[in-house]
Amino acid sequence: MKKTDRASVSHDEALVQELRADPLFAAEYLQAAMEDTDEPAVLLIALRHVSEAFGMADVANAAGIKRESLYRALSPKGNPTLKTLLAVLKAVGLRLVIAPESRNERAACPN
Repeated sequence: MKKTDRASVSHDEALVQELRADPLFAAEYLQAAMEDTDEPAVLLIALRHVSEAFGMADVANAAGIKRESLYRALSPKGNPTLKTLLAVLKAVGLRLVIAPESRNERAACPN
């Protein structure tokens, strides 16, 4: 028996659909990936999901890089340059923002 209509979609497919439908959610998703871990691979995977939501080929084209290079840069072992990261964020309508840590935490280099 061949089933052509699926009753459900994978987690990744559902996530990509939600990211595509809601740019604010995409921004919050990436923000959470940056804040919740010290592991860079988490951010790269999150950025890959967002890029997939907007179409990898379209994002790569808008970022001025080859699609294969984008896949490689956003792999768990990827190491994109800051230029690539900023170009991908811009391509999906987002930007990098720097904010101070909470007042309760001390800076490594006090005044």
